[in-house]
Amino acid sequence: MTLLPATRTDISTKEYLALFTLTSGCTAIIIAAFRSHGEPIVASLGFSGFAFAATYCLIPWLGDAFKRVGFKGKDMAKTHRPEIPETMGAVCAVVYIMCMFLFIPFPFYEYLVQTSGGGNRDVEVEVHSGFGRTLHRFPHNKLGEYLSAVLSLQSMVFLGVADDLFDIRWRHKILLPAIAAIPMLVVYYVDFGVTIITIPTMLQPYLGNLLNLGWLYYAYMAFVAILGPNAINILAGINGIEVGQSIVIALMIIFNDCLYISQPGHPAMNSHLFSLYFLLPFLGVSLALLRYNWFPAKVFVGDTYCYFAGFLFSVVGILGHFSKTLMLVLLPQIFNGAYSTPQLFGLVPCPRHRLPKFNARTHLLEPSMAEFVQPPKQFVAALLATMEKCRLVMLRRDEEGVIKECSNLTILNLWLVWFGPMREDTLALGVMGFQLGMGLVALGIRHGLALTVYEYDNLIKWA
Repeated sequence: MTLLPATRTDISTKEYLALFTLTSGCTAIIIAAFRSHGEPIVASLGFSGFAFAATYCLIPWLGDAFKRVGFKGKDMAKTHRPEIPETMGAVCAVVYIMCMFLFIPFPFYEYLVQTSGGGNRDVEVEVHSGFGRTLHRFPHNKLGEYLSAVLSLQSMVFLGVADDLFDIRWRHKILLPAIAAIPMLVVYYVDFGVTIITIPTMLQPYLGNLLNLGWLYYAYMAFVAILGPNAINILAGINGIEVGQSIVIALMIIFNDCLYISQPGHPAMNSHLFSLYFLLPFLGVSLALLRYNWFPAKVFVGDTYCYFAGFLFSVVGILGHFSKTLMLVLLPQIFNGAYSTPQLFGLVPCPRHRLPKFNARTHLLEPSMAEFVQPPKQFVAALLATMEKCRLVMLRRDEEGVIKECSNLTILNLWLVWFGPMREDTLALGVMGFQLGMGLVALGIRHGLALTVYEYDNLIKWA
């Protein structure tokens, strides 16, 4: 039986009532937050609920419209390969950006209007000059960071939609996130400009305690901006995996943020509050998208969502000043990228799609294979043989022992090599569980073992 695409009728009356209740509650939360001098975290939670409800409704409402203009694709891991709407991550991104626009006044409310002891808005922190209105003590640098982050995210969403439209080649699009990051990096240069790093204790006798990287630090931040989107985009191909891994990563970063903001007066509190402001609405739109993208998927997320999600992680990592922690949380994605390099650089044949193979007889996923038209070079054959001994690849040979096929080098296929054929949702849950476990280990390394590399950990030192 063919799976039908999501339509407006997919939202039941009970779901509409639940969404109406959620929206009403979020409205009350936002109004209460505004009346209590901003309360940006509370307001962010309210906007997150709005984002969830809006995305939950808009995806099925717009599904057919997306298909009519060509945003559609076949689900290759289903018996009848149903055609379903694609690029629905663009809906999430637009809803998210709208919420971030509406949220702008809340983090800066206390600087716009202060209240007297009686609670009346009668003391405004402003002066008037002949050239207009000037606010005392207003954190223009923070507003600049916020706006540059939103502008960079908008640019990344635009580039993601362009990729979905024109199917830009990998070698051309890999540097696009660095272009989208320019507004953010310019604001970082103008308002912060710190390019000094702390040297690990074992290298301090040679390099000193601190090292000024200068322009290399901006190259590093551009690399982080490139890494995030491509890391999410390359770990894709089955229902729910793009959104699922992004939700897990967001939860890990939120947990790390909470470790800091739970300590009143911590110097890094504002940076991690900034991170939370961006991640909570993202969690809202992503959970709604997962409802439709989970097995059996009714929509595809498209490259737009992958770029949007990955770039958001890069933004909060850079402007929140915890890029090393971000790298640790992204270890599964970094491993997946490194594992894929023999195919990405042409040492091993790289088919257009490397998603696991669907077995129509068993309805299970199996490792997909890359076929060698010519026998592999000697050093490639030796590399693959070594990887086979380490259970990192599955090989098929002819009667003479020459390698004819090898499993595609992605973590999804590797998971199937390790654990055998399985259902699509089981595979997604397994990889998400691995992501969660690695994320917890990464945070443990970051805060538990940091003292073995550095003189202090900023969280432990403050505690």
